[in-house]
Amino acid sequence: MATQQEDSIRKECQKSLARIQQFDPRTLAREEELGRDFSFQEVTPAAKRLIALYNQVSLTVLEDFPVSQLNSLKTQCDADYNRFEQILKFSAKQENAYNTHNSLIQQIDGAYQGTFNTLQPIITYSTSKSADFKRLETEARAMLQIIEDKAAELTKQLEDDKKTSEQILEDIRKVAAEQGVSQQATYFRDAAKEHETEAENWRKQTIRLAFILGAYAVLTLGLHKIPWIKPDDLYQTVQLAISKVLIFAVLSYVLYLSTKNYLAQKHNAVINKHRQNALMTYEALVDAAKDVANREIILTHASACIFAPQPTGYSGGATSEGPVAKSAIELLTTTMKAGK
Repeated sequence: MATQQEDSIRKECQKSLARIQQFDPRTLAREEELGRDFSFQEVTPAAKRLIALYNQVSLTVLEDFPVSQLNSLKTQCDADYNRFEQILKFSAKQENAYNTHNSLIQQIDGAYQGTFNTLQPIITYSTSKSADFKRLETEARAMLQIIEDKAAELTKQLEDDKKTSEQILEDIRKVAAEQGVSQQATYFRDAAKEHETEAENWRKQTIRLAFILGAYAVLTLGLHKIPWIKPDDLYQTVQLAISKVLIFAVLSYVLYLSTKNYLAQKHNAVINKHRQNALMTYEALVDAAKDVANREIILTHASACIFAPQPTGYSGGATSEGPVAKSAIELLTTTMKAGK
């Protein structure tokens, strides 16, 4: 346990050490007071170096030093500080000022070696004892935090990139699926165009035949009055009437066939256009259905809507051929059985 005398010496040593550590070496120059000839500007670097040596000793480690080391440190501190005080008190008007000026400069320049010899073991112990472990811990924690923040940032970026890549992949799949559906829909589109073209041709042909039939009906009203055609007896009259009826029947039948072909082509064009539109739009219905049961219902009805005969107004009515959509009750029953 430290004695009262040892505590007193330690406090005096701490005071002396703190005094020289806090000393400002720039005050030694005194160039404005003494002029350039007697200023101590040249000792400033040596004084800074000397004070820096003292600053390597921590005040807190003095608690571990015995009286001998405390006295040695205090004596050295007081000796060097006394040299600083002599420079601060120097006057150019004092006796033998020039020699005293040079002597003080030499003392400051030569003080470093003796001070270093005295402080070396103290600095070594102070450095090992008072290493700033708290600062090192703080720096380590800060570096660890930086690493964690960087890792979190990279992880977040990777997650964002993953979501983006998944979204891109999903879009590619969706586009590929839509492209596949669109590719299938082109068959119906091409068929619809072909039927539409044929329907237009038959429409024109029907109009021509209707005009011919109408013209023939008008001409036959006065055909018997033409001199070189006018019948002379009952036999010629019957023969003329039969020929007129046959020609009219043939023209009417040809007009009927033309009209029927036009309606058939128009019907097929509308059906294929309907199938094309159904293929192009059913993806929206499938995407809206989240569960498998609803998708099965939608796909079944969509396929039936695409491939089943549909009334268009150009035909006498829909035939019973083609797939027929199951009822919703049948589909729900099938789905429930599959689920069980």
